Amino acid sequence: MVRIANAFSGRRGERGGAGGTVTATMWASLAVGLSASAEDLTKRRISNWIPVAAAVAGFAIHMYGNGWKGAVSAALGLGAGFCVFLVFYFLGGMGGGDVKLMAGFGAIVGIERLLAAALWTAGIGGVMACAALGIRGWRRWRRQRTDGDGAQDCREPDNERDQSIPYAPAIAMGALLSLVP
Repeated sequence: MVRIANAFSGRRGERGGAGGTVTATMWASLAVGLSASAEDLTKRRISNWIPVAAAVAGFAIHMYGNGWKGAVSAALGLGAGFCVFLVFYFLGGMGGGDVKLMAGFGAIVGIERLLAAALWTAGIGGVMACAALGIRGWRRWRRQRTDGDGAQDCREPDNERDQSIPYAPAIAMGALLSLVP
C-alpha cells in the first residue's frame, strides 16, 4: 500500500527512488496536455472540459495523497495558475482557454510546483514564438525571391488568428517539465 500511495503523491518510495515511478500527477498532466495541445493545434481553441478535467484530476490526486492539505495545495495552485496568465489575457496576448488551462494545470501540479511550471511555460513559449517569427520571415523572404517580376508580395496574415501561436503545447510541456525531479 505504501508504494501505491507514493506513486500517487510523487513521494520517493523505498525502492524506485525519484526516477523509478511515473506518478499519477505525470499521467494526468500528460493526458490533459495531449488533449489540449491536439485541440489547440487543430481547432485553435481549448474546450472547457479540458481545464475542468484537469482541475478534478488535480484535486483527486492531491486529496488522495495528502488529504485536506492536498486539497488546499490544489486550490491554491488553481487560483495562482489562473492569475499567472490573466494579465496577458487582459493585454490581448493570450486567449481565455490558455488561462483556464494553466489554472487546471495549477491544480494538477499544486502550488509548490506552479512557479516552476510557469517559468518553463514562458521559456518554451518564447522559443515557440521565435521559431514562428523565423518561419514567417523565411516564408516572406522566399516569396520575395521567387517573384520574378519584381512585385513585392509581402502579404501579412489575413487575421489575428493567423498571427497567433497555439500556446497549449507550451503550457503542457511547462507543467510536465516542472514534475521532473
